[in-house]
Amino acid sequence: MNPFLKETAQKILESGRDLKEITVVLPNRRAGLFFTRYMGELIDEPVWMPEVITIEQLFYRLAGNTPADELSLIFELYELYRQIQTEPEDFDRFYFWGELILKDFNDLDQFLAPAKTVYTNLAEIKEFESDLSYLSEEQKELISQFWKAFERQNASEQERFLRFWQILAQLYEGFHARLRTASLAYSGQLYRQVAENTDLITKPEKHLVFVGFNAFTLTEEKLIKHFVKEFGAEIYWDVDAYYLHDRLQEAGLFFRDYQKDPVLGKTFPEEIPAEISQKAALIHTHAIPLKTNQANLVGKLLEKVGTEEALEETVIILPDEQLLFPVLHTLPETISKLNVTMGYPIRNAPIYAFLDAVLDLQRYAKWRNGQVFFYHKPVIDLLSFSYLKASDSEFAKEISEKIKLDNLLDVPVEVLAKEGTLFQLVFRKVEPQDLFDYLGEIIQYLAQELKEDVIQRSYLYQAFKQLNRLKEVFQTNQDKGLKMDFVLKLFRQIFRELKLPFEGEPLQGLQIMGVLESRNLDFRRVIICDVNEGSFPPGGGINSMIPFNLRRAFGLPVQEQNDAIYAYTFYRLLHRAEEVHLIYTTAADQGKANEVSRFVQQMQAELHVPKPETVMIPVQLTPGKEITLEKTPEILQRLASYVKKEEEDSYAKSFSASALSMYLDCRLRFYFRYVAGLKEKEEVVSEIDPMTFGTLLHSALEFLYEVEEGKSHRDIDSHTIDRLLPQVPEAVDKAIRKFYKKEAGEEFELSGQLVIAREVFIKYVKEILSYDQKNGPFRVIGLEKEYQAGIPLETSQGRVEIALKGVIDRMDIKDGVVRLLDYKTGKDNKTVRSIASLFDREDDKRNKAAMQTLLYAYFYQYEHRANQLPLKPGIFNIKEIYNPQFSPFLVMDKEEISDYRDFAAEFESGLSGLLAEIFNPEVPFDQTEDEKKCTFCAYKEICGR
Repeated sequence: MNPFLKETAQKILESGRDLKEITVVLPNRRAGLFFTRYMGELIDEPVWMPEVITIEQLFYRLAGNTPADELSLIFELYELYRQIQTEPEDFDRFYFWGELILKDFNDLDQFLAPAKTVYTNLAEIKEFESDLSYLSEEQKELISQFWKAFERQNASEQERFLRFWQILAQLYEGFHARLRTASLAYSGQLYRQVAENTDLITKPEKHLVFVGFNAFTLTEEKLIKHFVKEFGAEIYWDVDAYYLHDRLQEAGLFFRDYQKDPVLGKTFPEEIPAEISQKAALIHTHAIPLKTNQANLVGKLLEKVGTEEALEETVIILPDEQLLFPVLHTLPETISKLNVTMGYPIRNAPIYAFLDAVLDLQRYAKWRNGQVFFYHKPVIDLLSFSYLKASDSEFAKEISEKIKLDNLLDVPVEVLAKEGTLFQLVFRKVEPQDLFDYLGEIIQYLAQELKEDVIQRSYLYQAFKQLNRLKEVFQTNQDKGLKMDFVLKLFRQIFRELKLPFEGEPLQGLQIMGVLESRNLDFRRVIICDVNEGSFPPGGGINSMIPFNLRRAFGLPVQEQNDAIYAYTFYRLLHRAEEVHLIYTTAADQGKANEVSRFVQQMQAELHVPKPETVMIPVQLTPGKEITLEKTPEILQRLASYVKKEEEDSYAKSFSASALSMYLDCRLRFYFRYVAGLKEKEEVVSEIDPMTFGTLLHSALEFLYEVEEGKSHRDIDSHTIDRLLPQVPEAVDKAIRKFYKKEAGEEFELSGQLVIAREVFIKYVKEILSYDQKNGPFRVIGLEKEYQAGIPLETSQGRVEIALKGVIDRMDIKDGVVRLLDYKTGKDNKTVRSIASLFDREDDKRNKAAMQTLLYAYFYQYEHRANQLPLKPGIFNIKEIYNPQFSPFLVMDKEEISDYRDFAAEFESGLSGLLAEIFNPEVPFDQTEDEKKCTFCAYKEICGR
């Protein structure tokens, strides 16, 4: 294999020119490195090397200036915009479309388009025919089509568009003048300046040679043609007959135009190489199911690379940088050296996530009564980072537990800022203008703490450098004002584009690079990943404020040109390759089937490249093992803690109704929660989920019906409820304050969701009171009262009592019947098929709510053994309260259960049997066979389900 750059270097050497009198101009720096190496390999005696520069450097040299920082340019653009626009937006709103305007201005200048004409209302095309004489009829038709379509819009939309369009025309003219005064410039402006003044360019001291170009901007084309025509500059094209002579091949789009040009056409070789048409047998396509599996295939292909081969002759092209680390992890051990040109995105590093969370913290910080509060979510996020844990892990754990235990929606700064630690630096409120210093101090602190961690310090260095650049620009533009949301967006945008460069020798080892980095470079073995439509070539259009028709009419780049550039980049990798592997994914992505790139389909149709080989990566799935825990002496000892003791605190550990239901659902889940003591993860409740809704509702009703201290009951009649109805909003507010642990006088601002929920609570509570009013007077004898009970059981240790407990929402007496009511916010069923069904784990319609309510009746009778009144259990479904036929009482055999005691013997027998099984040493704790029950289980990851 003889690379194009090496072949070109050979031709330059054979030209007989003095190398030190030559300037070689290339599209990018990387091509320059390889060209210099090849030139060194060909020279066998000491000589001066030719100067090697990029086309960009040539333009800036001729312009005598370099582009300003983009952020500075947008600030300048905004200053001008404020002068033109009568009611200008704030800078933070202007910035993101200011970027688009700047990009459009750059395109206008790069392609020498008449900005004044583009931004003029061309609806009356005849008025501008003399100005548009340089355009073809086709271009004029495109302009006409756009304005005709525009005229069909309604008058207000037309007016808005034209007003905006006129501002852009003023902005362009004024922006150029403003930048000239400030000695600033953007890239396209410098290119235009050079291209429009070629007559002022004097003969260069060195002979120019342009190498490996494909798609010129109009400014580049004009300058290069000037050098060729006036000073005899040379051009070396890297082109193939396969796409040049076929008008349907997009890769040859630009070359075909250049061939026809009277100046550039003469620079093409007489004989165009025809390499690609002979490569069909060397091209292998691989279809693979999942995107990340491509890395496994790359590793397999590299295993075939012989130890005697030069690694730098193999390249892996990654259109998607997310594949970089999967590929690095699958490289075989024989790969001793590699060069990565892509850089590792800072956004994937822990420091980016940490700084992003720090900015989120500031975004949701608030002042209240002269005190700073931080919203709990960013605080909890920050406490999970290793940086704060390393500073003081015990303190981090203590704060995290306090926030969850006290359900703190807003955390006061005093709780968080521990002196002399990273906590003090992070947890403080800063104003937007102080953000850069704030982040800088945090980064410097971390750099000092992580001085032994080279990689982390590299991330921090890159972040600090970028931060200082932003700070410097903003300090010179302090009058714009900053908003926290804007700084957050800007931080995310700029830092996401920041990459940590890999250190290494660029000319040695296996080459891993992005698509555009491969320009002008040739490799013997080429492996291209992600050769899917939408990835190679990339999908999407061009972001611009200039409509498509106008862009096309005035010669500005459109998606067609972008596709042609990527097509050429693809095909030129095949020019000199001896082994090519194209890998694409077949799995659907976001509901769309992944399709192989059209480049591959073209080659299959025209070159008869073999059909793709479907690659199935062997995946050895370890089947989930069934978990069965035998009741060892240790487990039995733990179970014994639920046995009622003789001492005073006899109910230290008790089973609740939900514990017994959990056991019936899954014995193993019961073991995790009540024997092993693995509590489910606690979180701060900021949203009104069903459990929170129920808690608040219960609490509000308790405040309304509460029995005065020292009294055993409270009589409620229609007049009482008339007095209580106006108190409902206050009772709801008290319930909310109680839940969020806010004192009566303490300021508490309701969130949007809580405001809505409050109104719903008030509505429901009033309806419950109305129901009670309609259903006659009753005597409240207990609210939210916890009952403790025991049930005798024969065990291997003898006869014992198992401790049980539960909280009964409401107990009242009406017409000589004790009613035991359990408020429910779900759709619980009140029908009981049979008492036995309540303890049948195979019954998928087992009524858990009914079992709980009957258990409460057992508790009441256990506590009040002398009770002779009927016990009537009921489920008060809040959602059914508006049903005229609503009744809260349990039903069996189409009859209300009017007295629990009629079923007590059967219920207590079922309860004893269930507890006997729990304590039976022969019955292990095992998984449920019904995996539907695992869907929302907190322990499913432990089980592997």
